[in-house]
Amino acid sequence: MRSPTDTTAHDGTTSTEPVPHPRRGAMLAILCAGMFLVLLDVTIVNVALPGIGRALGTGLPGLQGVVDGYAVAIAGLLLGGGALGDRIGHRRMLLVGLGLFGLASLACGTASGPGPLIAARVVQGAGAALLLPGSLAVITAAYPGRAEQARALGVWAGISSTALPAGPLLGGALVDSAGWRWIFLLNVPIVAAAIAGILAVVREPHRDRPEGGRPPLDRAGMALAPLTLGGLVWTVIAAGHGHGEEAAVTAALTIAAAAAFVLAERRAAAPMVPGGLLRAPAFLGANGIALAMNLVTNGVLFVATLKLQQGEHHSAFTAGVLLLPMAVPLALLAPVSGRLTARFGTRLPLGAGTALAAAGCLSLLRVGAGGSYRVLLPTLLAIGIGDGLIVTAVVAAAMRAVPPAHAGLAGGFNNTARQVGTALGVAVYGAVAGPALDAAHFTAGVHALAWVSAGLWLAAFALTRIVPNR
Repeated sequence: MRSPTDTTAHDGTTSTEPVPHPRRGAMLAILCAGMFLVLLDVTIVNVALPGIGRALGTGLPGLQGVVDGYAVAIAGLLLGGGALGDRIGHRRMLLVGLGLFGLASLACGTASGPGPLIAARVVQGAGAALLLPGSLAVITAAYPGRAEQARALGVWAGISSTALPAGPLLGGALVDSAGWRWIFLLNVPIVAAAIAGILAVVREPHRDRPEGGRPPLDRAGMALAPLTLGGLVWTVIAAGHGHGEEAAVTAALTIAAAAAFVLAERRAAAPMVPGGLLRAPAFLGANGIALAMNLVTNGVLFVATLKLQQGEHHSAFTAGVLLLPMAVPLALLAPVSGRLTARFGTRLPLGAGTALAAAGCLSLLRVGAGGSYRVLLPTLLAIGIGDGLIVTAVVAAAMRAVPPAHAGLAGGFNNTARQVGTALGVAVYGAVAGPALDAAHFTAGVHALAWVSAGLWLAAFALTRIVPNR
Protein backbone atom coordinates (compact mmCIF):
# COMPACT_ATOMS: atom_id res chain seq x y z
CA MET A 1 0.00 0.00 0.00
CA ARG A 2 1.43 3.40 -0.95
CA SER A 3 2.21 6.05 1.64
CA PRO A 4 0.41 9.35 1.22
CA THR A 5 3.83 11.02 1.26
CA ASP A 6 5.32 8.91 -1.54
CA THR A 7 6.11 11.49 -4.18
CA THR A 8 6.10 8.94 -6.97
CA ALA A 9 2.81 7.39 -6.05
CA HIS A 10 -0.46 7.87 -7.83
CA ASP A 11 -3.38 6.31 -6.04
CA GLY A 12 -5.87 6.51 -8.87
CA THR A 13 -8.10 9.08 -7.29
CA THR A 14 -6.90 11.99 -9.39
CA SER A 15 -5.59 12.29 -12.90
CA THR A 16 -5.11 15.34 -15.03
CA GLU A 17 -5.92 16.26 -18.61
CA PRO A 18 -3.40 18.59 -20.25
CA VAL A 19 -4.87 22.05 -20.73
CA PRO A 20 -4.22 23.58 -24.18
CA HIS A 21 -1.28 25.98 -23.93
CA PRO A 22 -3.12 29.22 -24.85
CA ARG A 23 -5.87 28.39 -22.39
CA ARG A 24 -3.62 27.47 -19.50
CA GLY A 25 -1.68 30.72 -19.92
CA ALA A 26 -4.89 32.70 -19.45
CA MET A 27 -5.84 30.41 -16.58
CA LEU A 28 -2.51 31.07 -14.86
CA ALA A 29 -3.00 34.82 -15.20
CA ILE A 30 -6.44 34.66 -13.58
CA LEU A 31 -5.22 32.50 -10.70
CA CYS A 32 -2.36 34.96 -10.17
CA ALA A 33 -4.96 37.71 -9.86
CA GLY A 34 -6.70 35.76 -7.10
CA MET A 35 -3.49 35.30 -5.13
CA PHE A 36 -2.67 38.98 -5.75
CA LEU A 37 -5.86 39.96 -3.94
CA VAL A 38 -5.12 37.70 -0.98
CA LEU A 39 -1.62 39.13 -0.50
CA LEU A 40 -2.76 42.67 -1.22
CA ASP A 41 -5.10 42.53 1.74
CA VAL A 42 -2.20 41.67 4.02
CA THR A 43 0.15 44.47 2.97
CA ILE A 44 -2.34 47.17 2.02
CA VAL A 45 -3.79 47.07 5.54
CA ASN A 46 -0.48 47.68 7.32
CA VAL A 47 -0.06 51.27 6.16
CA ALA A 48 -3.72 51.96 6.95
CA LEU A 49 -3.54 50.79 10.57
CA PRO A 50 -2.88 54.17 12.22
CA GLY A 51 -5.72 55.74 10.21
CA ILE A 52 -8.09 52.88 11.10
CA GLY A 53 -7.13 53.24 14.76
CA ARG A 54 -7.92 56.95 14.75
CA ALA A 55 -11.17 56.60 12.79
CA LEU A 56 -12.59 53.70 14.79
CA GLY A 57 -11.08 54.56 18.18
CA THR A 58 -9.08 51.36 18.70
CA GLY A 59 -5.58 50.76 20.05
CA LEU A 60 -2.83 48.29 19.26
CA PRO A 61 -4.77 45.12 20.28
CA GLY A 62 -7.64 46.12 17.97
CA LEU A 63 -5.22 46.83 15.12
CA GLN A 64 -3.60 43.44 15.64
CA GLY A 65 -7.10 41.97 15.43
CA VAL A 66 -7.67 43.64 12.05
CA VAL A 67 -4.52 41.95 10.69
CA ASP A 68 -4.78 38.68 12.57
CA GLY A 69 -8.52 38.15 12.13
CA TYR A 70 -7.78 37.76 8.42
CA ALA A 71 -4.66 35.65 8.83
CA VAL A 72 -6.14 33.36 11.50
CA ALA A 73 -9.23 32.65 9.39
CA ILE A 74 -7.05 31.73 6.43
CA ALA A 75 -4.80 29.55 8.56
CA GLY A 76 -7.63 27.77 10.31
CA LEU A 77 -9.75 27.09 7.23
CA LEU A 78 -7.16 26.39 4.53
CA LEU A 79 -6.90 22.68 5.26
CA GLY A 80 -10.66 22.36 5.11
CA GLY A 81 -10.69 24.38 1.88
CA GLY A 82 -8.10 22.09 0.33
CA ALA A 83 -9.94 18.95 1.42
CA LEU A 84 -13.25 20.31 0.13
CA GLY A 85 -11.64 21.15 -3.21
CA ASP A 86 -10.21 17.65 -3.52
CA ARG A 87 -13.71 16.32 -2.85
CA ILE A 88 -16.09 18.59 -4.80
CA GLY A 89 -13.81 20.31 -7.31
CA HIS A 90 -11.26 23.11 -7.13
CA ARG A 91 -12.92 25.28 -9.79
CA ARG A 92 -16.08 25.40 -7.74
CA MET A 93 -14.10 26.33 -4.63
CA LEU A 94 -12.33 29.12 -6.53
CA LEU A 95 -15.69 30.66 -7.45
CA VAL A 96 -17.13 30.33 -3.95
CA GLY A 97 -13.98 31.69 -2.34
CA LEU A 98 -13.81 34.73 -4.62
CA GLY A 99 -17.49 35.48 -4.09
CA LEU A 100 -17.15 35.32 -0.31
CA PHE A 101 -13.99 37.43 -0.43
CA GLY A 102 -15.72 40.12 -2.47
CA LEU A 103 -18.77 40.33 -0.21
CA ALA A 104 -16.57 40.49 2.90
CA SER A 105 -14.46 43.24 1.31
CA LEU A 106 -17.63 45.28 0.87
CA ALA A 107 -18.48 44.69 4.53
CA CYS A 108 -14.97 45.79 5.60
CA GLY A 109 -15.30 48.98 3.61
CA THR A 110 -18.59 49.88 5.30
CA ALA A 111 -17.74 48.71 8.86
CA SER A 112 -18.95 51.07 11.61
CA GLY A 113 -16.50 50.02 14.34
CA PRO A 114 -13.54 47.77 15.16
CA GLY A 115 -15.76 44.79 16.01
CA PRO A 116 -17.61 44.69 12.68
CA LEU A 117 -14.34 45.32 10.82
CA ILE A 118 -12.58 42.42 12.52
CA ALA A 119 -15.59 40.17 11.89
CA ALA A 120 -15.62 41.11 8.21
CA ARG A 121 -11.88 40.47 8.02
CA VAL A 122 -12.49 36.97 9.40
CA VAL A 123 -15.05 36.29 6.65
CA GLN A 124 -12.64 37.74 4.10
CA GLY A 125 -10.01 35.29 5.34
CA ALA A 126 -12.50 32.44 4.99
CA GLY A 127 -12.99 33.33 1.34
CA ALA A 128 -9.23 33.41 0.81
CA ALA A 129 -8.94 29.99 2.48
CA LEU A 130 -11.27 28.49 -0.12
CA LEU A 131 -9.44 30.23 -2.95
CA LEU A 132 -5.77 29.52 -2.22
CA PRO A 133 -5.48 25.70 -2.23
CA GLY A 134 -7.67 25.46 -5.32
CA SER A 135 -5.42 27.78 -7.28
CA LEU A 136 -2.33 25.72 -6.46
CA ALA A 137 -4.09 22.44 -7.26
CA VAL A 138 -5.29 23.70 -10.66
CA ILE A 139 -1.82 25.02 -11.55
CA THR A 140 0.00 21.83 -10.59
CA ALA A 141 -2.53 19.77 -12.57
CA ALA A 142 -2.18 22.00 -15.66
CA TYR A 143 1.64 21.91 -15.49
CA PRO A 144 2.46 18.31 -14.50
CA GLY A 145 6.14 18.30 -15.56
CA ARG A 146 8.58 19.18 -12.76
CA ALA A 147 10.47 21.87 -14.70
CA GLU A 148 7.37 23.51 -16.23
CA GLN A 149 5.59 23.28 -12.90
CA ALA A 150 8.42 25.10 -11.13
CA ARG A 151 8.39 27.81 -13.80
CA ALA A 152 4.60 28.17 -13.58
CA LEU A 153 4.79 28.42 -9.79
CA GLY A 154 7.50 31.04 -10.25
CA VAL A 155 5.21 33.11 -12.47
CA TRP A 156 2.34 32.62 -10.01
CA ALA A 157 4.49 33.68 -7.05
CA GLY A 158 6.08 36.57 -8.98
CA ILE A 159 2.90 38.14 -10.30
CA SER A 160 0.96 37.63 -7.10
CA SER A 161 3.89 38.99 -5.08
CA THR A 162 3.61 42.31 -6.85
CA ALA A 163 0.89 42.82 -4.25
CA LEU A 164 3.67 43.39 -1.74
CA PRO A 165 5.08 46.55 -3.35
CA ALA A 166 1.62 47.55 -4.62
CA GLY A 167 0.02 47.20 -1.18
CA PRO A 168 1.99 49.85 0.74
CA LEU A 169 1.96 52.28 -2.21
CA LEU A 170 -1.68 51.81 -3.15
CA GLY A 171 -2.77 51.68 0.47
CA GLY A 172 -0.85 54.81 1.32
CA ALA A 173 -2.24 56.69 -1.67
CA LEU A 174 -5.82 55.64 -0.90
CA VAL A 175 -5.55 56.39 2.82
CA ASP A 176 -4.07 59.84 2.19
CA SER A 177 -6.62 60.72 -0.50
CA ALA A 178 -9.91 58.80 -0.40
CA GLY A 179 -9.66 57.26 3.08
CA TRP A 180 -8.91 53.83 4.53
CA ARG A 181 -12.26 52.29 3.51
CA TRP A 182 -11.21 52.26 -0.13
CA ILE A 183 -8.43 49.76 0.52
CA PHE A 184 -11.24 47.21 0.90
CA LEU A 185 -13.79 48.56 -1.57
CA LEU A 186 -11.17 48.37 -4.33
CA ASN A 187 -11.39 44.57 -4.16
CA VAL A 188 -15.01 44.39 -5.30
CA PRO A 189 -14.57 45.12 -9.06
CA ILE A 190 -11.38 43.03 -9.20
CA VAL A 191 -13.23 40.06 -7.71
CA ALA A 192 -16.03 40.45 -10.24
CA ALA A 193 -13.54 40.40 -13.13
CA ALA A 194 -11.72 37.34 -11.69
CA ILE A 195 -15.00 35.39 -11.34
CA ALA A 196 -15.85 36.15 -14.98
CA GLY A 197 -12.40 34.97 -16.02
CA ILE A 198 -12.67 31.69 -14.12
CA LEU A 199 -16.06 30.97 -15.64
CA ALA A 200 -14.59 31.60 -19.10
CA VAL A 201 -11.23 29.81 -19.11
CA VAL A 202 -10.64 27.67 -16.01
CA ARG A 203 -11.82 24.08 -16.07
CA GLU A 204 -11.70 21.39 -13.45
CA PRO A 205 -8.87 18.84 -13.75
CA HIS A 206 -10.20 15.42 -14.66
CA ARG A 207 -10.62 13.27 -11.56
CA ASP A 208 -11.06 9.50 -11.43
CA ARG A 209 -13.35 8.73 -8.50
CA PRO A 210 -12.08 6.13 -6.03
CA GLU A 211 -13.95 2.87 -5.63
CA GLY A 212 -16.67 3.09 -3.03
CA GLY A 213 -17.54 6.73 -3.70
CA ARG A 214 -16.46 9.82 -1.91
CA PRO A 215 -14.98 9.52 1.60
CA PRO A 216 -16.87 11.32 4.38
CA LEU A 217 -15.83 14.87 5.24
CA ASP A 218 -13.85 15.34 8.44
CA ARG A 219 -16.30 17.86 9.89
CA ALA A 220 -14.84 17.70 13.40
CA GLY A 221 -11.36 18.45 12.11
CA MET A 222 -12.61 21.32 9.97
CA ALA A 223 -14.29 22.89 13.02
CA LEU A 224 -11.48 22.31 15.53
CA ALA A 225 -8.55 23.48 13.38
CA PRO A 226 -9.57 27.17 13.32
CA LEU A 227 -10.43 27.07 17.04
CA THR A 228 -6.95 25.76 17.83
CA LEU A 229 -5.05 28.19 15.62
CA GLY A 230 -7.21 31.15 16.53
CA GLY A 231 -6.89 30.40 20.22
CA LEU A 232 -3.11 30.22 19.92
CA VAL A 233 -2.86 33.66 18.30
CA TRP A 234 -5.29 35.37 20.67
CA THR A 235 -3.45 33.87 23.64
CA VAL A 236 -0.21 35.45 22.43
CA ILE A 237 -1.91 38.82 21.89
CA ALA A 238 -3.56 38.77 25.35
CA ALA A 239 -0.36 37.71 27.12
CA GLY A 240 1.70 40.32 25.28
CA HIS A 241 -0.58 43.11 26.49
CA GLY A 242 -0.61 41.98 30.11
CA HIS A 243 -4.12 40.47 30.13
CA GLY A 244 -3.14 37.48 32.24
CA GLU A 245 -6.59 36.13 33.05
CA GLU A 246 -7.76 36.38 29.45
CA ALA A 247 -4.56 34.71 28.25
CA ALA A 248 -5.00 31.86 30.74
CA VAL A 249 -8.58 31.24 29.62
CA THR A 250 -7.76 31.30 25.91
CA ALA A 251 -4.69 29.09 26.51
CA ALA A 252 -6.85 26.49 28.28
CA LEU A 253 -9.41 26.57 25.48
CA THR A 254 -6.65 26.28 22.90
CA ILE A 255 -5.14 23.23 24.58
CA ALA A 256 -8.56 21.61 24.80
CA ALA A 257 -9.28 22.34 21.13
CA ALA A 258 -5.86 20.98 20.09
CA ALA A 259 -6.38 17.77 22.07
CA ALA A 260 -9.84 17.33 20.59
CA PHE A 261 -8.43 17.93 17.08
CA VAL A 262 -5.76 15.25 17.52
CA LEU A 263 -8.35 12.79 18.85
CA ALA A 264 -10.77 13.60 16.03
CA GLU A 265 -8.08 13.08 13.40
CA ARG A 266 -7.19 9.68 14.85
CA ARG A 267 -10.82 8.54 14.80
CA ALA A 268 -11.89 10.05 11.46
CA ALA A 269 -12.53 7.64 8.60
CA ALA A 270 -10.98 10.18 6.22
CA PRO A 271 -8.95 12.62 8.36
CA MET A 272 -8.39 16.12 7.05
CA VAL A 273 -4.65 15.66 7.66
CA PRO A 274 -3.56 12.10 6.80
CA GLY A 275 -1.26 10.77 9.50
CA GLY A 276 1.45 9.97 6.98
CA LEU A 277 1.91 13.65 6.16
CA LEU A 278 2.58 14.59 9.76
CA ARG A 279 5.22 11.87 9.99
CA ALA A 280 7.02 12.88 6.79
CA PRO A 281 10.15 14.98 7.54
CA ALA A 282 10.35 16.35 3.98
CA PHE A 283 6.79 17.67 4.08
CA LEU A 284 7.13 19.08 7.58
CA GLY A 285 10.47 20.66 6.73
CA ALA A 286 9.08 22.54 3.72
CA ASN A 287 6.16 23.85 5.74
CA GLY A 288 8.40 24.77 8.67
CA ILE A 289 10.42 27.00 6.34
CA ALA A 290 7.21 28.57 5.02
CA LEU A 291 5.99 29.29 8.55
CA ALA A 292 9.30 30.89 9.61
CA MET A 293 9.42 33.01 6.43
CA ASN A 294 5.99 34.55 6.98
CA LEU A 295 6.41 34.89 10.74
CA VAL A 296 9.57 37.00 10.48
CA THR A 297 8.55 38.89 7.33
CA ASN A 298 5.15 39.99 8.57
CA GLY A 299 6.35 40.57 12.11
CA VAL A 300 9.10 42.91 10.87
CA LEU A 301 6.66 44.57 8.45
CA PHE A 302 4.22 45.25 11.29
CA VAL A 303 6.77 46.86 13.63
CA ALA A 304 8.46 48.73 10.77
CA THR A 305 5.11 50.27 9.81
CA LEU A 306 4.50 51.38 13.40
CA LYS A 307 8.02 52.81 13.59
CA LEU A 308 7.71 54.79 10.38
CA GLN A 309 4.23 56.19 11.07
CA GLN A 310 3.97 56.41 14.86
CA GLY A 311 7.63 56.86 15.71
CA GLU A 312 8.81 58.99 12.79
CA HIS A 313 5.45 60.55 11.81
CA HIS A 314 5.60 59.69 8.10
CA SER A 315 2.38 59.73 6.09
CA ALA A 316 0.83 56.45 5.00
CA PHE A 317 2.05 56.92 1.42
CA THR A 318 5.59 57.82 2.48
CA ALA A 319 5.70 54.78 4.75
CA GLY A 320 4.59 52.66 1.80
CA VAL A 321 7.44 54.02 -0.32
CA LEU A 322 9.95 53.37 2.47
CA LEU A 323 8.79 49.74 2.70
CA LEU A 324 9.41 49.06 -1.00
CA PRO A 325 12.94 47.65 -0.42
CA MET A 326 11.26 44.66 1.24
CA ALA A 327 8.50 44.24 -1.31
CA VAL A 328 10.14 44.87 -4.69
CA PRO A 329 12.90 42.21 -4.47
CA LEU A 330 10.33 39.59 -3.54
CA ALA A 331 8.20 40.38 -6.57
CA LEU A 332 11.19 40.49 -8.93
CA LEU A 333 12.98 37.40 -7.64
CA ALA A 334 10.03 35.00 -7.30
CA PRO A 335 10.21 34.03 -11.02
CA VAL A 336 14.01 33.73 -10.68
CA SER A 337 13.42 31.33 -7.80
CA GLY A 338 11.21 29.28 -10.12
CA ARG A 339 13.96 29.05 -12.74
CA LEU A 340 16.59 28.19 -10.11
CA THR A 341 14.30 25.52 -8.68
CA ALA A 342 13.67 24.06 -12.13
CA ARG A 343 17.40 23.87 -12.87
CA PHE A 344 19.08 23.14 -9.53
CA GLY A 345 16.30 21.89 -7.25
CA THR A 346 14.79 23.52 -4.18
CA ARG A 347 17.68 23.48 -1.72
CA LEU A 348 19.93 26.06 -3.41
CA PRO A 349 17.42 28.95 -3.40
CA LEU A 350 16.09 27.95 0.02
CA GLY A 351 19.54 27.86 1.59
CA ALA A 352 20.69 31.12 0.01
CA GLY A 353 17.48 32.95 0.92
CA THR A 354 17.36 31.89 4.57
CA ALA A 355 21.07 32.61 5.16
CA LEU A 356 20.85 36.11 3.64
CA ALA A 357 17.71 37.00 5.60
CA ALA A 358 19.27 35.80 8.87
CA ALA A 359 22.27 38.08 8.39
CA GLY A 360 20.12 41.06 7.43
CA CYS A 361 17.92 40.85 10.52
CA LEU A 362 20.89 41.58 12.77
CA SER A 363 20.79 45.16 11.48
CA LEU A 364 17.75 45.62 13.74
CA LEU A 365 20.20 45.73 16.64
CA ARG A 366 21.17 49.21 15.44
CA VAL A 367 17.65 50.62 15.61
CA GLY A 368 17.56 53.53 18.05
CA ALA A 369 14.97 55.80 19.56
CA GLY A 370 15.47 58.48 16.88
CA GLY A 371 15.27 58.38 13.10
CA SER A 372 16.43 54.94 12.05
CA TYR A 373 15.35 54.21 8.50
CA ARG A 374 18.96 53.81 7.39
CA VAL A 375 19.35 50.90 9.84
CA LEU A 376 15.96 49.43 8.92
CA LEU A 377 16.96 49.40 5.25
CA PRO A 378 19.45 46.46 5.35
CA THR A 379 16.86 44.30 7.12
CA LEU A 380 14.11 45.22 4.67
CA LEU A 381 16.38 44.48 1.69
CA ALA A 382 17.70 41.20 3.09
CA ILE A 383 14.23 39.90 3.91
CA GLY A 384 12.89 40.97 0.51
CA ILE A 385 15.72 39.28 -1.39
CA GLY A 386 15.63 36.21 0.86
CA ASP A 387 11.87 35.81 0.52
CA GLY A 388 12.17 36.24 -3.24
CA LEU A 389 14.57 33.31 -3.42
CA ILE A 390 12.52 31.18 -1.03
CA VAL A 391 8.89 31.71 -2.02
CA THR A 392 8.64 29.56 -5.16
CA ALA A 393 11.08 26.90 -3.96
CA VAL A 394 9.22 26.32 -0.69
CA VAL A 395 5.88 25.86 -2.48
CA ALA A 396 7.49 23.46 -4.96
CA ALA A 397 9.10 21.50 -2.12
CA ALA A 398 5.79 21.12 -0.30
CA MET A 399 3.89 20.07 -3.44
CA ARG A 400 6.60 17.53 -4.37
CA ALA A 401 6.40 15.90 -0.94
CA VAL A 402 2.93 14.47 -1.68
CA PRO A 403 1.34 12.50 -4.53
CA PRO A 404 -0.99 14.25 -7.01
CA ALA A 405 -4.12 12.98 -5.23
CA HIS A 406 -3.28 15.22 -2.26
CA ALA A 407 -2.43 18.35 -4.27
CA GLY A 408 -5.25 20.40 -2.73
CA LEU A 409 -4.34 19.29 0.77
CA ALA A 410 -0.65 20.05 0.19
CA GLY A 411 -1.47 23.51 -1.12
CA GLY A 412 -3.78 24.11 1.80
CA PHE A 413 -1.22 22.91 4.35
CA ASN A 414 1.57 25.05 2.88
CA ASN A 415 -0.58 28.15 2.87
CA THR A 416 -1.80 27.28 6.38
CA ALA A 417 1.80 27.23 7.58
CA ARG A 418 2.41 30.61 5.98
CA GLN A 419 -0.73 32.20 7.41
CA VAL A 420 -0.04 30.79 10.87
CA GLY A 421 3.37 32.42 10.54
CA THR A 422 1.74 35.71 9.52
CA ALA A 423 -0.67 35.68 12.45
CA LEU A 424 1.98 34.71 14.99
CA GLY A 425 4.44 37.23 13.56
CA VAL A 426 2.02 40.13 14.02
CA ALA A 427 0.96 38.87 17.47
CA VAL A 428 4.45 38.15 18.81
CA TYR A 429 6.31 41.09 17.29
CA GLY A 430 3.53 43.50 18.18
CA ALA A 431 3.46 42.23 21.77
CA VAL A 432 7.23 42.37 22.24
CA ALA A 433 7.77 45.78 20.63
CA GLY A 434 4.56 47.52 21.71
CA PRO A 435 3.49 50.89 20.31
CA ALA A 436 6.28 52.94 18.73
CA LEU A 437 5.05 55.95 20.72
CA ASP A 438 6.91 54.48 23.72
CA ALA A 439 10.33 54.86 22.09
CA ALA A 440 12.49 53.26 24.81
CA HIS A 441 10.33 50.15 25.21
CA PHE A 442 9.86 49.82 21.46
CA THR A 443 13.62 50.01 20.80
CA ALA A 444 14.41 47.39 23.44
CA GLY A 445 11.74 45.14 21.97
CA VAL A 446 13.09 45.51 18.43
CA HIS A 447 16.59 44.59 19.65
CA ALA A 448 15.22 41.41 21.20
CA LEU A 449 13.33 40.65 18.00
CA ALA A 450 16.54 40.97 15.99
CA TRP A 451 17.92 37.87 17.73
CA VAL A 452 14.59 36.05 17.48
CA SER A 453 14.41 36.78 13.74
CA ALA A 454 17.96 35.65 13.02
CA GLY A 455 17.40 32.47 15.04
CA LEU A 456 14.23 31.59 13.16
CA TRP A 457 15.95 32.09 9.81
CA LEU A 458 18.84 29.85 10.90
CA ALA A 459 16.36 27.18 11.98
CA ALA A 460 14.77 27.43 8.53
CA PHE A 461 18.24 27.11 6.95
CA ALA A 462 18.77 23.85 8.85
CA LEU A 463 15.45 22.51 7.53
CA THR A 464 16.58 22.97 3.91
CA ARG A 465 18.62 19.78 4.22
CA ILE A 466 15.54 17.56 4.57
CA VAL A 467 13.16 19.00 1.96
CA PRO A 468 12.60 17.34 -1.44
CA ASN A 469 15.26 18.68 -3.82
CA ARG A 470 13.92 17.43 -7.15
